[in-house]
Amino acid sequence: MQGTVDPSALAGAAPVHDLSMIGLFLQADLVVKLVMLSLVFASVWSWAIIIDKLLKIRRLTEQAEQFEEAFWSGGNIEELYDRIGDRAIDPMSAVFAAAMREWRRSAKRGLSSHTGNLQQRIERVMSVTVGREMDSLEKWTPFLASVGSTAPFIGLFGTVWGIMNSFSAIAASKNTSLAVVAPGIAEALFATAIGLVAAIPAVLAYNKISNDLARYANRLENFSAEFGSILSRQIDIARTAAE
Repeated sequence: MQGTVDPSALAGAAPVHDLSMIGLFLQADLVVKLVMLSLVFASVWSWAIIIDKLLKIRRLTEQAEQFEEAFWSGGNIEELYDRIGDRAIDPMSAVFAAAMREWRRSAKRGLSSHTGNLQQRIERVMSVTVGREMDSLEKWTPFLASVGSTAPFIGLFGTVWGIMNSFSAIAASKNTSLAVVAPGIAEALFATAIGLVAAIPAVLAYNKISNDLARYANRLENFSAEFGSILSRQIDIARTAAE
């Protein structure tokens, strides 16, 4: 009779699977879902760190150029320190302010009686300030390295787990057709894809940010050495005058 449907055809029909990204997530096993969510969170947090660090490095570079222009303009460094004081807004200004603060403390007690170890104290103060500022700038960058090295393996774990569940379902249904096998495999491989999406930007950004921070640290150290030389000449003048 026309219009009738063979029940056996309905029984053998493969279920319809949603192969979109949302569908693959919703159809995945609980463990695979947790893996996917953790990777998505790691990716979002990585991008937040990347954007914050790149913008901060760009801003600090501009501030360093402005400070160096003012410092090397030939003006009085005492007046420059009076303008900055305890309101240093960037690491280079903070290094300068720390050295000048130590210089003025010694000046109040009399430079002639403290010239012996004053230079060592100033150099130590600048070194500590550089280290403290760089520690603050490098905060959270190791997270990018961790994501870049572990995300692919976390995604692979989700893939292996999903494939194990898929083979178990295939064995239970005794149906090895592609329509039955493909959705489970796709769900499992989706976890690996998310892991790569999280890892690749994190690795690239970590390398760039690390190189940028290393150049900035060298810039601070070079400024510390140059400023230390200037103060050393002032100390020699004070020592000569005392003698």
